[in-house]
Amino acid sequence: MTRPGGTWQNWGRSATIRPARVERPRTPEGVQRAVKAALSQGLTVKAVGAGHSFTGIAVAPGVLLELDDMQGLVSADRETGLVTLLAGTRLHRIPGLLAPYGLAMENLGDIDRQSISGAISTGTHGTGARFGGIATQVRGVTLITAAGEFLRIDAEHEPELLPGVALGLGALGIVVEVTLQCVPAFVLEAVDAPLPLDEFLDTVHERVEAADHLEFYWHPHTDVALTKTQTRLPESTRRSPRPAFGHWVDETVLTNGVFRAFCATSRIAPGIIPPFNRLAVKLTGDAQYSDRSHRVLIHRRTVRFREMEYAVPAEHVVPAFRAVQQLIAERGWKIEFPIEVRFAREDDLWLSTASGRATAYIAVHRYWKVDPKEYFGAVEQIMLDHGGRPHWGKLHSLTATQLEERYPRFGDFIALRDRLDPERLFGNRHLERILGA
Repeated sequence: MTRPGGTWQNWGRSATIRPARVERPRTPEGVQRAVKAALSQGLTVKAVGAGHSFTGIAVAPGVLLELDDMQGLVSADRETGLVTLLAGTRLHRIPGLLAPYGLAMENLGDIDRQSISGAISTGTHGTGARFGGIATQVRGVTLITAAGEFLRIDAEHEPELLPGVALGLGALGIVVEVTLQCVPAFVLEAVDAPLPLDEFLDTVHERVEAADHLEFYWHPHTDVALTKTQTRLPESTRRSPRPAFGHWVDETVLTNGVFRAFCATSRIAPGIIPPFNRLAVKLTGDAQYSDRSHRVLIHRRTVRFREMEYAVPAEHVVPAFRAVQQLIAERGWKIEFPIEVRFAREDDLWLSTASGRATAYIAVHRYWKVDPKEYFGAVEQIMLDHGGRPHWGKLHSLTATQLEERYPRFGDFIALRDRLDPERLFGNRHLERILGA
């Protein structure tokens, strides 16, 4: 389906474009036809998923391909755990698709609105020192190249390129199918606990090593770490999910409804932020529950925000976090959103933020109607001083020259891009900034 280009904007309202044309292919062959047509007309072409990246990575001034109609399971093998999905498949649909096969994704982030191709292409990750980002689960990718040809990369077809293609920033071609290594379905037992911040930071590395999954939130202007620890258990484990009403109150009424009203009000009266944050911490009590993995890992987020997240070597997480804490105090800023800290194992993907090193992620947010530049800029400098790499889908100011210094395989990725898209059919201004002209 083709239509004239209306205005497209991402979820965070931080990127907007009016493409020349919007197409909505239903099959990989439809994507191929769209790429060939764009090539013949001298137009750039890019695919978008859910638009959940905060950067301009998916902005398409030429032809915008919406992959919403390319969702679903292509194949699944219960024995090997290999599952192939159409590229537009939303993460929240995948558990239902895998359930008949007794499989699950090994790890997830805390939001599941993204498409699978968008999630791997921007380095979406969860938490857990023994688990990598979603792209580390990729065992094969099929994409349409700038020549309008199908290209399959997997264990049997140019496997040496998979670490580059699995996290490709949308710069190498249009991904049409993704093969994931899934695992037997499992249950997660979760413990949510507020702990004194200083005490927690003193023991954070031991806690991360002892847990399957651990993350924590810190509301500025408080002295409490809101910790979330999860333990993986067999699928046969008896589950004790959160009571439906209590979960609704916590997630719908408080986390989204009340918090939305607070964010809107705090723009006018920022003085309410510190006491509200202290109240929020008091209202966040201990909780213990267990459920299917995706029901524990995923949270519903409807309050619109903007985000910057940096990956630092895991051993630097405490000094980097402390520096941000000190920054907020010294500047006298009133920050309404909590800071989130998560962890991941090292991997060998060329452009992964965890490439070659065990990693901790520090994420800062602002309400979408608040200008984040001063806060984000100052935090960014702290992260850079601690060896940080910016999340590819979240706001940052770095250029190709700066990024090349932080990724040993950056040159290999550029060489692969030169091979697959020498004329930059899949380029845009954002990619020009972060990858070079």
